[in-house]
Amino acid sequence: MSCEITIAEAFEKWADDLTSYATVLVGPEEAADAVHQAFLDVMASHRWDSVREPRGYLFRATLNAARAQRRAQSRRTAREWRARPLTLEHHELLSDPAVLRAVVTLSLQQRAVIYLTYWEDLTVSSVAAVLDVSEGTVRRQLNRARTKLRKVLSR
Repeated sequence: MSCEITIAEAFEKWADDLTSYATVLVGPEEAADAVHQAFLDVMASHRWDSVREPRGYLFRATLNAARAQRRAQSRRTAREWRARPLTLEHHELLSDPAVLRAVVTLSLQQRAVIYLTYWEDLTVSSVAAVLDVSEGTVRRQLNRARTKLRKVLSR
């Protein structure tokens, strides 16, 4: 069975619904991009002719485009975080050279978790959202960072 609606007709018919859906997934600023990417992906796949439920197919394509968008954004944020110099010296605690040396021994993810937890006063769930990792990962990295800091600072 082949799809009885063209991609152009599908766009005209469901673009608004898909944009509303994408707004929930990625926010209003990124929603239109996710929908457009979904349609580009559908056109590139050459599977449209065999689609039985075009509306559902487009909703899945939009979800996949939104996921790809989030992954790309997460990678971009991680790159920017890694490229960002450690600019915490204005904080009193880090004016102590021993503390600064201890913080520098942490992995980048551990530094990020420590910074966001203590300097930005974020909760574990908020840190997880910012770094796009699970809460368990945040707890684990926070625990490892605290242990390493205790060890380095007790010398």
